[in-house]
Formats: sequence, structure tokens, C-alpha cells
Amino acid sequence: MSKNDAFKIDIDGILKDKAPKYYNKIPRFLINYLKRTTHQDDINGILERNKGLEGVDFMRSLVDNEFKLTLHIKGEENIPDHGKFVFASNHPLGGLDGICLSAVLGEKYDGKIKYLVNDVLYYIDPLKPIFVPINKYGAQAKNSAKAINEAYASENQIITFPAGLCSRKINGEIKDLEWMKSFIIKSIEFKRDVIPVHFKAKNSNFFYNFANIRKKLGLKFNIELIYLPHEMYKNSNQTFTITFGKPIPWTKFDKSKTPTQWAQFVKDIVYTII
Repeated sequence: MSKNDAFKIDIDGILKDKAPKYYNKIPRFLINYLKRTTHQDDINGILERNKGLEGVDFMRSLVDNEFKLTLHIKGEENIPDHGKFVFASNHPLGGLDGICLSAVLGEKYDGKIKYLVNDVLYYIDPLKPIFVPINKYGAQAKNSAKAINEAYASENQIITFPAGLCSRKINGEIKDLEWMKSFIIKSIEFKRDVIPVHFKAKNSNFFYNFANIRKKLGLKFNIELIYLPHEMYKNSNQTFTITFGKPIPWTKFDKSKTPTQWAQFVKDIVYTII
């Protein structure tokens, strides 16, 4: 595909690729509902208007031109001009937070960033230059692990949301779920200091209530994720505050705590630098 051709989101194609054995059994009305809920046509409009852009330039256009977001940056003095770092952030939105961080840090480091994402997002062609897909299962897991190691070994800055999933409302408070330890292990292995990042934003009450109801019903699959594109559009024209904390030396992560405990340690810092 040339840069003059706009990549298109194709829900049918993704379902065929990700679930070939079940695709023909999925009711057509359900697929059409999924297309509407995920704003397939709206997103394809964005891709058409921004064809020719990729990576950080594409992200910046989304921030400025498509969703018309205002970003208030705090702690900018904590972002070093030189060095290789892991930027570990809370994940309140599940979409726009990654877009905004990629735009801000991508511009700071001349596009030299790698953003660890769910492998489904890797289908978006304009973002492949800065995306590293995470796939823990199946035949692709080995290739994913190799790509992650190559990213950490590169000169690129790493952006990660250690919770994996976006924040949920628990006991009335919007916070991340448990942070995974992998970014601690990789920070030590590749000698990268960690910069804690707090992103101040939230999704709608509908999203959080839906997630809590799903959980109470005992459903393990995170059905609420299909509503994230709709949440993204609801947050258009908003002002978000991004706070960068002081770098944490990778040598801090010694054997006095387990990697999981160190991950919780960094998470706690993120929620104190607001």
C-alpha cells in the first residue's frame, strides 16, 4: 500500500483473521452493531483525511485536528534530553492517552519512540512505525517477545501502560488494575531508567458501570472494550493534564522487592505526582 492510499479499518477482515473458525457463525446484525460501536466509518474518515501521515505525525494530527485536544504538561523538566527510558503511565482512557503520549514524547525525541500495544491495534498501518505488538499466546508469542526485546535494545524511548487494560472504577475511585512486572524486568535487563507518568482523564460512567456489571455477572471477557472507540469520541475537545515524575534509576529495582512489588511501587508513585 502506498502512502497515497488510505488504510481502512475492516471489522469483517479482522474477525476473519482473528477468529476464522467462528466468523461464519457470528450473526450479521452483531457484526453491524460492532461496526457502529467501534465507529468504523468515523475512524476510516480519519484515516482518509490523514493519508500520507504515519507514526508521530499521524498521532499529532489526531490530537490537534481530529479530536481537538488541549494538553497541559507538568514536570517537563523531568524529561531528559538524552538517554534511553521507559515511560510507564496509568491508562485511564484506553485510546486517547496513548495517542497523546505518543505525540508529546514523539516530538520530544524526534519520532524515536516505541509504544507497546495489544496486537489488534497493530492492524492500523499508519501506526506500525511506532507500535510494538504484544501477543502472549499462540504461535505469535515468540515473534512478539523478539520484537519487544529489539525495541528495548534500540535507541527508541519505550512507552508502556503496565496495567494492560484501561482503568476501572473500584469503590468509587478510578484507578488502574494491577501493573504487570514485565517493564521492571526489561528496565533492569536493558538498563533503562523508568519515568513515571500520570495522565489525568476519565471515561464515561456508562463505561465503568458496564464493566462492573459484566464483572458481577462473572463474565471474564472484557466486553466493555468494544465501547472504547465511542469513549474516545466522547472525549473530543477535552483538556488533559500529563504529569511526568522524576526518573527512577533502574538500579533502584534490586532484590529487596520482587519485580511485581517494584511494579506496584512505581504505580504508587504515578498516583502521587498529580
